[in-house]
Amino acid sequence: MRFLERERAALGKLLPGLDESLRAVPLMTLERPGSPAIGLFRECGGPGLLAPESLQGRGAGALDAVRVQRALGSRSPSLAVATTMHHFSMATLVQLSEGGEGLEWMLVQAVASDNKLMASGFAEGRSGSGILSPSMTATPTPEGLRISGVKRPCSLARSMDLLTASVLVPAEDGGEPELAVALIPADSEGVGVSGFWSSSFLAGAESDQVTLDQVLVPPDLLVRTACPPGARLDEVQTVGLVWFELLMTGSYLGAASALVERVLLNDRVPEGERVGLLVAAEAAAAGVEGLARRVDEGGVDESVLADALFVRYGVQDALARIVPRAVELLGGLNFMTSDEVGHLAACTHGLSLHPPSRSRMTGPLAAYLADAPLTVA
Repeated sequence: MRFLERERAALGKLLPGLDESLRAVPLMTLERPGSPAIGLFRECGGPGLLAPESLQGRGAGALDAVRVQRALGSRSPSLAVATTMHHFSMATLVQLSEGGEGLEWMLVQAVASDNKLMASGFAEGRSGSGILSPSMTATPTPEGLRISGVKRPCSLARSMDLLTASVLVPAEDGGEPELAVALIPADSEGVGVSGFWSSSFLAGAESDQVTLDQVLVPPDLLVRTACPPGARLDEVQTVGLVWFELLMTGSYLGAASALVERVLLNDRVPEGERVGLLVAAEAAAAGVEGLARRVDEGGVDESVLADALFVRYGVQDALARIVPRAVELLGGLNFMTSDEVGHLAACTHGLSLHPPSRSRMTGPLAAYLADAPLTVA
């Protein structure tokens, strides 16, 4: 089996035509602001990737989704990273639709059937904050919540149809405030988008600033998690975080795989060197796929979340070895005569910038890991 064959086969099966469309566009065009990649993703049904087939989605499991994200990362790291944020929101909604009694299933179906894109207004990107920490303020009114705040960077800022954001709301029983997820239509009054991302790396992800100024969110677009801030993660949040780590890791592995693929196709590189790089890349992929199979076979709990973090950090360290070696083997001429090698190499460093950082793990995740000592059989 050829390198990345399984991943591109999964992409072709679930989102027909997308790989061919991306391959027809130069990498650096896909990576620039105004990239056509997000539009191509939408046209091929990408927003419904994780939605069940019963709700007009593609019904992808974790293993197929990881392979799709790796394939996308090998074609356009910006697209893979941006769409992971959409899938993170979708996975949360799917979990709520399976166990809830509200209208979450209608939201999932609407996103999948109409190919709507969801941007994430969670706290990701704020140094020292957990991804589910509220980054918006919410004021209760008779009509619903009035939400204000700023999210930067916010991937898919210019293509989003909906923005998901975590907020603190009064508990229905009058107790301690609890976390909730607000679903905010992008065309709501008070929603604004402005420039933020200045780097040329991952510029195609549309990671700009989204500002909310007293945006009204009616009760039917507010999904409660029944989890007070600082408490152990509930099932919905755990599922969302596992999917986030799983797909984000697969996306950056895809960017690194694009460099490895270039080495494997270069006959001037000694065979032993090519084999060594192949082994390193596939070993990292095996860890991610093993976790994905566990999610598909047994669902998600806090032990799976801990393993998701272990896998993510392990792949992160592996990329720190794989990428420089791939760049070295490709040689100076490849680096100097094209932006592609340097761009792909720089993009892979982004994985270490996503929460939670190993040095800043706080709140429920750190508490769980502290309660889960390592054992040796």
